[in-house]
Amino acid sequence: MFLAEPPASAGRDAAYQADRDDSGYVDNLTRLWTWRPDVLDAYLALRAQLQQGWELDELDRAVLVVATASARKDSYCSLAWGNTLAGLVGEEAAAQVLTGRFDPLPPRQAALAAWASAVATDPNSTRAADVDGLRACGLSDQAIFEATAFVAVRLMFASINDALGAEPDLQLAQRVPGSVRAAVHYGRPPATTPSE
Repeated sequence: MFLAEPPASAGRDAAYQADRDDSGYVDNLTRLWTWRPDVLDAYLALRAQLQQGWELDELDRAVLVVATASARKDSYCSLAWGNTLAGLVGEEAAAQVLTGRFDPLPPRQAALAAWASAVATDPNSTRAADVDGLRACGLSDQAIFEATAFVAVRLMFASINDALGAEPDLQLAQRVPGSVRAAVHYGRPPATTPSE
């Protein structure tokens, strides 16, 4: 990343320990965000609040993140969530979604992927007919709002990571299926040394 290692603090140290407990190393994005652990906590709280009682499921969420990340050429989230999506729909389908092909997905998720891509790249291009298409796939107005807000929150998160040079962790890139990894040919390349 382009910033130095953040100074030790209770918030930083807690976030570092949470990463070590979860994956055995500190994510590069955690090193970046712990310049302001309070802002990281606020982001996580907002994301959790948005998902409380929402009408979207695990596949919807993964599709929204992958479509958003790939549309914005964000390699970090594309790799992380491409891996998650591969576990839900298969490696080849996930790789296709990462390249902007949504037809391997069920109609509801294909519509959500197209919506996320539009919101991420040109939100002023959306039309009432697009929202009607989401409704036709069984999404309520509340779910459409939640999906849109989720994309916007993800954009904020990814924009900070990308702008300040957070490289995808080498360990992350190594555990992603080959076709998913090959589909992510954009954004910052993974780190060449393991995160610690």
